[in-house]
Amino acid sequence: MRIAVVRFPGANCDQDALHALRDDMGFQAEYVWHEEASLAGFEGVFLPGGFSYGDYLRGGAIAARAPIMDEVKRFAQEGRPVLGACNGFQVLCEAGILSGALLKNRGLRFVCRDVWIRAEERGSIWTEAVDRPLQIPIAHNEGRFTAGEEDLRRIEGEGLVAFRYVAGPDPAQPINPNGSANDIAGVFNPARNVLGMMPHPERASRANLGSTDGRLILQGFATVLAR
Repeated sequence: MRIAVVRFPGANCDQDALHALRDDMGFQAEYVWHEEASLAGFEGVFLPGGFSYGDYLRGGAIAARAPIMDEVKRFAQEGRPVLGACNGFQVLCEAGILSGALLKNRGLRFVCRDVWIRAEERGSIWTEAVDRPLQIPIAHNEGRFTAGEEDLRRIEGEGLVAFRYVAGPDPAQPINPNGSANDIAGVFNPARNVLGMMPHPERASRANLGSTDGRLILQGFATVLAR
């Protein structure tokens, strides 16, 4: 499976994504520059984390208007797999591909640590293998998921909450690391082929990183191809 790892100026998790997808998961992953206008030949898209354009305007706001995003929207509309982690999640929301927005963390501090998340909806390529809470790292300053009251009711009512933060083994750590509405850590689009999440599954793909739980999410790329 050939997966595009989109590179935006300032993003710093593109190498993590490429190595996780290629070396740990066995996919054919390649970089695609944000100014490209075609994703021909690719079967999936990964939008990595890491301060695209320095997040000087707002997390993901400028990257969402890059030329490659027209192709990402087409991918999403065609039902192809698209995964955005951290800044990639922000880009998907800013592009209107996913509902909601990511605001500054409660406490206005950068948060970098492992969290525990639970799959809320198993009927998707991204979560059907997730049958237990996952230990996944986060690293963000703007990860507080929010949506208007009506949108939040719709997201919950339509089963579009992909992951929710849950308690881990350390009672001293807060369950919700950033103040996200309803402890939401990730959401789907209505067709559930697009997943945005603040935790980094690509940083939990091998044992020497501290966890391999991210592999259960990343294998969603292979699942959609097998159908």
